[in-house]
Amino acid sequence: MRRIIKGLLWIVFSLIPLALLAFIFAYAWLAGSVVPATGETSIAGLSDPVTITRDKHAVPHITGSSVEDVFSALGFVHAQERLWQMDVTRMAGRGRLSELFGDKTIATDVFIRTLGLYEAAQSSADSLAPADRAKVDAYVRGINAFIDSSGPSFGSKYSPEFVILQHFPEQWTAADVIVTLKLMSVTLAANIDDEVLRLKFARLGMNEQEIVDLLPPVEGDTPPPLPNLQQLLGLPTGTIKTGAIEAEKQFAALSDIMSTGASNNWVVGGARTATGKPILANDPHLGLTAPAIWYLAHLQVKQPDGTAKNLVGVTLPGAPLVLLGRNDKVAWGFTNTGSDVQDIFIEKINPANPDQYQAPEGFRPFEKKRVEIRVKGSETVSFDRRSTRHGPVLPPEYRGLQHYLDEGTVASLSWTVLAGDDKTIAAGLKLWDFASVSDFQNGMADYVTPMQSMVIADVDGNIGMIAPGRIPVRDPANQIMGRAPSPGWDAVYDWKGYIPYEELPRAYNPADNVLATANTKMVDANYPHFLTFDWDEPWRLERIKSLIYNANQQTLETNRIVQGDVYAGAYAVLTPAMLKLVEGRDDVDLTAIKQLKEWDFIEDRARTEPLLFNAWLRFATKRILEDDLGDAFPSYWQGRVDAMMRWLGQNPGRDWCDNGRTPEKESCGDVLALSLGDALKDIETRLGSDRAKWNWGALHYAYSAHRPFAQVSPLDKLFNVTVPASGGAYTLDRGKSTFTDESNPYRATHGSSYRGLFDLSDLNQSTYIQTTGQSGNVFSSNYRDFAEKWSNIEAITISTDEAVYQDGLQGIWRLNP
Repeated sequence: MRRIIKGLLWIVFSLIPLALLAFIFAYAWLAGSVVPATGETSIAGLSDPVTITRDKHAVPHITGSSVEDVFSALGFVHAQERLWQMDVTRMAGRGRLSELFGDKTIATDVFIRTLGLYEAAQSSADSLAPADRAKVDAYVRGINAFIDSSGPSFGSKYSPEFVILQHFPEQWTAADVIVTLKLMSVTLAANIDDEVLRLKFARLGMNEQEIVDLLPPVEGDTPPPLPNLQQLLGLPTGTIKTGAIEAEKQFAALSDIMSTGASNNWVVGGARTATGKPILANDPHLGLTAPAIWYLAHLQVKQPDGTAKNLVGVTLPGAPLVLLGRNDKVAWGFTNTGSDVQDIFIEKINPANPDQYQAPEGFRPFEKKRVEIRVKGSETVSFDRRSTRHGPVLPPEYRGLQHYLDEGTVASLSWTVLAGDDKTIAAGLKLWDFASVSDFQNGMADYVTPMQSMVIADVDGNIGMIAPGRIPVRDPANQIMGRAPSPGWDAVYDWKGYIPYEELPRAYNPADNVLATANTKMVDANYPHFLTFDWDEPWRLERIKSLIYNANQQTLETNRIVQGDVYAGAYAVLTPAMLKLVEGRDDVDLTAIKQLKEWDFIEDRARTEPLLFNAWLRFATKRILEDDLGDAFPSYWQGRVDAMMRWLGQNPGRDWCDNGRTPEKESCGDVLALSLGDALKDIETRLGSDRAKWNWGALHYAYSAHRPFAQVSPLDKLFNVTVPASGGAYTLDRGKSTFTDESNPYRATHGSSYRGLFDLSDLNQSTYIQTTGQSGNVFSSNYRDFAEKWSNIEAITISTDEAVYQDGLQGIWRLNP
């Protein structure tokens, strides 16, 4: 016994202090990776010294004598602050995530390598004009200068993720920059999902009216009737092959990358503002990440005559562009247009030769290339990448496709993002020089993907809009028009060229002195070209119009209030319709019904009603549709107000409310009563029985997830950034949840990734905010310092006046040739 006691005492007084010392050493070592506020280094290729002044918010003000020098410094700063984020993005674009994360990302790598995304990026980089390529190469030199630097005397040079995963970055190339931008197109590509859903619905035997009930067009659109897809595509009948849901789950990591986005932007002419000059607002809605997608920066080129050229706004780490922001004369903001630039084609395999597929003139051989994917901790995965005349053949398990298709067919994909002559970055490099709205509109001809609705304003008082991008032209005989997969053997469904740049949507100084877009239909019936039939529902745009279009004497503050608006106009229509169907029933919770009847449809985080309604909507959607959609239900499950109004309406395509799995006939009132009970039980399970403690913010918080440590406990507590959040899927201050996430179905995983407000009477008064903070290093005080400001609809200014931004500065770096 005495020996045991002595042994325990030895452990207490020897091993525990040693462990504590080891922890302190490791902590200090990792914390040493935080970028010092002040420093000096040399970068090959600089023509003159460059200064990087970090202001009190850690926003860098980069000043040099040439654009190339400034871009080199931006590359260096991006690498200092966000190299892990940049490297994960680059590895995703290369289809090499499995080298970092193991077998969980194999399906994602297979998809990206199947597309040949990196090869397309390499071709795009090679197609750039020499002057543009020189700017990209200058940015790359800055990144590599940090990678090649010696690091601190004590501490890690790289952020903790590199150390924990024992991964060290390779040198960057121009193709890495281009693939970073192309991944934004992948992120914003939603049409492919709607095509697959319509294929699934057709395979389930649904007719056109039933499919329209599930994916209705926006009001004013009149798409042609869909042909019978089962007959046209030769879809099998009978039972769906088992395992479709499991197949889709393999692509969970890809779904994180291809998360749906949305955005708001508007510009108000001087006739409606207090200053007599335009005000421009922009808030792109994307998946919330830690660190934020965006990095704020001020870039300045000092001219030989003493004048300066400035760019201010959000940059994308991995690219030398101020994507959203302003120069000295012009401000701009983007939203995703949502144009249909993807088509899936069903290809028939030659029964006599599986290496051939049917084309209009006969059978052709698949193009083939052997691909190998290295997997951390496991064996290399190999597969044959096949391509047809339309594009790459999609992996058979992608979105569960092969569970719905005939055995003798495969699906290929045409997509503008795969264009090898994509010079989109060249359009962004011109942003320094635009002096007017007209310059901007005429300067986007190189822009290919993703199509964006861009609002613009200049200091002379002009406002405008243009939606540049490469948009396919489809044959008038093509009745599918991009809404569903098409027969690859019929030339009618092939693309017939692209809309000329001069004929893309644009507007200039409209009579009502205001322009706005919000992902819904943005052209009228007179526009001669087809863009898409899968516009977002129009609720956010209608709310913008109600608040902006008839208002005068507007200021930055009044527009800030609009950006933070949390009125759900969609629920103002749907809630009364649902309440009416349960009115007078004795099997519903009357307290909840009373609360919802008195609700003003404001989704404030302190209120109970938004939680009640969103939970009710979630379970109502499930009870109404799960029996009809089967394995296709999870990929469809989200709040869909326009569709639900059809299901609950007078003449739906089928009786959606009746549960086909039970012998009884259920009414919509029956289903809504049951789903309200489901919702209340679910909330009680999560928050307890005391309803006084139920509020929207308790479960609806902004969840900025770190990649990959959001999946690793307890590191997730350290690396994720969470803050209370108001709003919802249909509010201007957006906070969209993921209904399929059984653990946290109400937390906001998509939201306003950045908010910018620009005052063209004094651009230095413009405001900016992104979701987390400037640093990507969790040990930095600037890792999450923006989060609370963002949550409260607050913002910062970024002045180009040196006397202003040096007030309270954090430090200055000097880069020498």
